[in-house]
Amino acid sequence: DENCDRLEQLYNHPIPRRPGLRAAHLLDRARESGLDVLYLVGGNHLETMPDRAGARQGLENVGLRVHQDIVLNSSSLLPARGAVLLLPAETRYEQKGGGTSTSTERRIRFSPMIPGPRIEEAMPEWEIACAIGRKLKPEMPALFDFQDGKDVRMEMAQAIPLYAGIEHLNHEGDELQWGGERLGSDGFPNLPGGKARFSVISIPRVDIPEGRLLLTMRRGKQFNSMTFGTRDPITSGSARDDLLLDPRDMAELGLHQNDRVRVFNEHATMDARVRSGPCRKGHVQGFWPECNVLLKPRYDPESGEPDYNTSVCVERQ
Repeated sequence: DENCDRLEQLYNHPIPRRPGLRAAHLLDRARESGLDVLYLVGGNHLETMPDRAGARQGLENVGLRVHQDIVLNSSSLLPARGAVLLLPAETRYEQKGGGTSTSTERRIRFSPMIPGPRIEEAMPEWEIACAIGRKLKPEMPALFDFQDGKDVRMEMAQAIPLYAGIEHLNHEGDELQWGGERLGSDGFPNLPGGKARFSVISIPRVDIPEGRLLLTMRRGKQFNSMTFGTRDPITSGSARDDLLLDPRDMAELGLHQNDRVRVFNEHATMDARVRSGPCRKGHVQGFWPECNVLLKPRYDPESGEPDYNTSVCVERQ
């Protein structure tokens, strides 16, 4: 709402507020009752959402499904009830004025445009949105009057206070951390007294059924450019079908390093390889999204975020 307020001030025009839906909930709605239009910018919901079969049903039960992306993926190749529209986009290295990426630790890094051949049909991602906006709102050209990526960054700095400084990112190596090194170090000006409020919540008890392990997901280099190095210390060179177990659990299950195993629950089955790793006893770690096949379609009631944890059985193949 705060960002909408600032955009209204910039353009002297009301911005409609609509309650948002998480991607998983949209797919559930599409599967149950269908959607007229679904516009997807990047991502592959067929592979990254829990319940792959349900995600496929939802993606296919759409009248017009639009995929705006720099590559084709398995979800963009699925049929729809009516039509599938592919909008090819340029990478951040091809866009006029360069582009940025934001990591999970809030670091915004600038990527300059690299000269070279271009795919004629591909457009900068922001330009695709502007072209659509100009068609939908021809009476409001000022809303979509961007010439390059720098213009977009200038507006972001005006509309989003936490992104102040992004307008100065122009060269290779330029970066900043939105919100500063530590969030909240100067207080919280939008809260009474400038102080945060803490609440007592009930943490749900997680009971692991007898004979099972609690599977949690590991995310690494593939997620939002978490690292720019040549080696990712989080994955430590693991293969994407590796499962990490506490050595005590491996011994109890009669497993040895690099054994092939069958991992299963009442929802699905997958094949994997076991390795000892820094896990608590009774827990197993697998990679996201490779292990998503084992997940049930279960969401947090407050945020709508999918639950990327489940219990599994592990046995030697």
